[in-house]
Amino acid sequence: MRVFGIDPGSERTGYGCIETDGSRHRIVLYGAIATSSSATFADKLLTIHVRLAALIGEARPDCVAVEDLFHAVNVRSALKLGHARGVAMLAAVEAGVPVFEYTPAEIKRAVVGYGRADKAQVQQMIKLLLGLAQVPSPHDAADALAVAICHVHAQPPSRAVGAAQPTRSKATSWRTYRAVPATVARPRVKPAGS
Repeated sequence: MRVFGIDPGSERTGYGCIETDGSRHRIVLYGAIATSSSATFADKLLTIHVRLAALIGEARPDCVAVEDLFHAVNVRSALKLGHARGVAMLAAVEAGVPVFEYTPAEIKRAVVGYGRADKAQVQQMIKLLLGLAQVPSPHDAADALAVAICHVHAQPPSRAVGAAQPTRSKATSWRTYRAVPATVARPRVKPAGS
């Protein structure tokens, strides 16, 4: 299964695609889309959309995972981040790929095991999980890889690798399950002294 992770931002958007069998992950591609500081906001969004659309087409992922908005003190920054997320999601939807969203706390919990881990801890775990010699750079790319790994870890094992769902027992409850062996004929034992 291939998962394309996106860490949206209006100045720099991180991306990372991994291929996984459910337990081992391999990097397909990663990096960051940097926009010109002199470009208008609309041009920055266009750049992000066009580059992500090309990268998603190149990587051909099974799904896209995007970091969700978090509570921001600066409303203006939150709105810009929302726009960047919107064009990232649009690129995925145009490619016909399902989109999943994860909060920063969910990503940290899935990768590090603690929802309030700092960036250095997340980056170190990305390095270890992907068997890399050093932390992926820039940090936006490492964050995008963390989003992709979060999606893999959030899926049930059979769904994560695209396998068929396991078959369930025909027993619908514990009582039904216990009743099945009770119908088996048992040899009669005569009580002592009869």
